[in-house]
Amino acid sequence: MSKSVVVVGSGNAALCAGIAALEAGARVLMLEKGDEALAGGNTKYTAGAMRFAYDGNADLMPLLRDPEDDRLPVTEFGSYTADAFAQDLLGFNDGRPLSPEQEVLIARSGDTMTWLAGHGVKFDPIYSRQSFEKDGRHVFWGGLTLAAANEGVGLFDMEMAAFQRLGGEIRYEAAVTGLIHENNCVAGVMVGSEEVRADAVILACGGFEANAEMRASYIGADWTKAKVRGTPLNTGDGLTMALAAGAEEYGFFGGCHATPMDLHMADYGNLEIPHGARKNYRKICYFLGVMLNARGERFVDEGLNFRNYTYAQFGRAVLEQPGHFAWQIFDAKVFDLLYEEYTFEDAHFVSADTLADLIPLLDGVDPAAAAATLEAYNDAVDESTPFDPTALDGKGTTGLALAKSNWAQRLNEGPFRAYPVTGGITFSYGGLKVDQTGAVLDTSEAAIPGLYACGEMVGGVFYNGYPGGSGLTSGAVFGRQAGAGAAQGG
Repeated sequence: MSKSVVVVGSGNAALCAGIAALEAGARVLMLEKGDEALAGGNTKYTAGAMRFAYDGNADLMPLLRDPEDDRLPVTEFGSYTADAFAQDLLGFNDGRPLSPEQEVLIARSGDTMTWLAGHGVKFDPIYSRQSFEKDGRHVFWGGLTLAAANEGVGLFDMEMAAFQRLGGEIRYEAAVTGLIHENNCVAGVMVGSEEVRADAVILACGGFEANAEMRASYIGADWTKAKVRGTPLNTGDGLTMALAAGAEEYGFFGGCHATPMDLHMADYGNLEIPHGARKNYRKICYFLGVMLNARGERFVDEGLNFRNYTYAQFGRAVLEQPGHFAWQIFDAKVFDLLYEEYTFEDAHFVSADTLADLIPLLDGVDPAAAAATLEAYNDAVDESTPFDPTALDGKGTTGLALAKSNWAQRLNEGPFRAYPVTGGITFSYGGLKVDQTGAVLDTSEAAIPGLYACGEMVGGVFYNGYPGGSGLTSGAVFGRQAGAGAAQGG
């Protein structure tokens, strides 16, 4: 007889788990805490980008929604090898070697994309955010090339369609409140007072980023001030239940994906607007300008690396500034390079024709110090090196205590705009330890029978940051693993 599997959650990881379990012959019931509008967890808040290892253009063609796109013949995707992926992850490990989870992520990333495509999940090149035109060609940078068609909302829709085609069932407004333990096994879940029995339970219900108390406890008191840029439903329920069942805390609980966000963003990316628009409260083009804190000082090297490798850390840097805010400042030279989030209808900014007129508009900032900082920055810009947004161009500053290493251009062409930002948390890094089947391990490193986990609940994948696009790929890789493991092992 086929196994019965309950999946808790309905985001990318949960859906991949459900698809894999159904493929393996299980009967799958998905339980979603929210109503249908809130289903999908953080997935529907994303831009849908997925990072994976590939050797060249030929590996990408089978994944594309439109392989006849007339831009493809003049597109340079380059390659992104497993070694490059490994080096990118190591760059955020603070000296740690690759974890077993990171090795799994790298090794299975490409195959998992092919698997998704085989289930009707198709992708588009990220021309608008990950490439620049150069000499008549579209040149991609940073190893990140594809996003799900129609971004995160599209990823959810395509994965849900695949799940339901295979016979999966979903219940909404069915918050799981506990695990059923029987004969030293997890034998199902409680939905309020209702018992839902199963041979295996897969926890795919996100981290604790929407729980202010858990953020303060694990990450620090400042994190009560962070904007939650994703779903309000990821309150650590699955983690709490698993730990109560004897699971091992695993990974870096002091870290999280933290992005600069619009200071005046409504909670959870504004639940009053469509999911697809909620991502536009992030503000990640700081590399094209400078950021100032309340003291009128720069506090990060805005051009340290491609924004793929810094945006998930710079949210923390902003949150740690006095008053938990900063201003991003740009001049007219880069307006056409700013992402759509800067022209989004609810984007908050101030503008002026001159820097002198802009500075007094920077609410909460020491104006004299800001003027001195911007003057020193302009004087320090290397004017002999050409600006090239497709590469680490080395166009930096000289003589500043805090350099800008790349893409440094003088702020000297009006009009000028400044955007107020704070730190926004996307997901937490600490979680549970799982084995090669996705089974949750207890504190003695033994599998807890009947309990599996995936997605943000898996610890050990990310430490002091991550290369952009890795989160969705991790969810898919470990979701697929947990689904197959639960169906086969029950």
